[in-house]
Amino acid sequence: MGSLPHVVEDCFGLLKLYSDGSISRSTNINFNIPIIDDGSVLWKDYVFDKHHNLHLRLYKPTLASLTKLPVLYYIHAGGFCFGSRTFPNFHNICHRLASGLGVLVVAPDYRLAPEHRLPAAIDDAINSLKWLQTLAMHGDIGCDTWLGDGVVDFDRVFVMGDSSGGNVAHHVALRLGVGLVELEPVRVRGYVLLAPFFGGSVKTRSEEERPCEVFWNLDMYNRFWRLSLPIGGTKDHPLMNPFGPSSPKLAEVNLNPMLVVVGSDEILKDRVEDYAKKLKELAKKIEYVEFEGKQHGFFTDHPFSEVAERVIQIIKGFMAENSD
Repeated sequence: MGSLPHVVEDCFGLLKLYSDGSISRSTNINFNIPIIDDGSVLWKDYVFDKHHNLHLRLYKPTLASLTKLPVLYYIHAGGFCFGSRTFPNFHNICHRLASGLGVLVVAPDYRLAPEHRLPAAIDDAINSLKWLQTLAMHGDIGCDTWLGDGVVDFDRVFVMGDSSGGNVAHHVALRLGVGLVELEPVRVRGYVLLAPFFGGSVKTRSEEERPCEVFWNLDMYNRFWRLSLPIGGTKDHPLMNPFGPSSPKLAEVNLNPMLVVVGSDEILKDRVEDYAKKLKELAKKIEYVEFEGKQHGFFTDHPFSEVAERVIQIIKGFMAENSD
């Protein structure tokens, strides 16, 4: 008789991968975070991928706008292994973005690893943009009259990714930049990457000197990569390392403007800064902003803090600058 399956990867006791390839996932997560509902934003869920039963949530400011609402996609964090539009922390940040920026926020779910390894999350993000394209081309697709005529400015769309979502946003930009996806009449104007989750075989200085934050640590990050990369993928896989030996040559890609934000005390800080510097050296339009003394999740976890308001204003300026 063979030995019983044993746990080979364990994420917070909520997600376990066993030696025989089986997976157990708990949905009993204690967030202890209240849902924000102050009347300033309306939200509604829609299915964007019936085949995979994937939903997205739209957030619309209640105050009437004199102009059409720009669109901001929010691609959630979670190490590719956790997360949903229904998580209170992600719901609250989308609420904050909609009210603070005066935009229509689109928060799509995506398939999670290890059940669905990368590039599944990227494929799903692209499909959620195609859902918006269908809405732009054909109008009502199950949105009843909630959006109404002339509410949405499909010519001003921005994609924001948070941590692993920032990685997804990068790869969305890459696919659009090389012409693999056609979204007309939807026009993506730029990307906002909040501490995008990248990695590589060579550790950065911040990874060496600061492998632990208050909550996150490098071991957790490595575990997420083992669970989410394609089977056999190395630490320089193109989905992990945008400048790895087999990664696409970004000099040849027509990338839209990017705003890259990170905290100075993040494990990922040097890797994110290096990403922005290399893109700038390639003559890409990149704005890099670093927040002193902040750790991973400082914006998402505290959406109504003073520093969060500064992030909101920076995003607002970035969107205005790239809307002409």
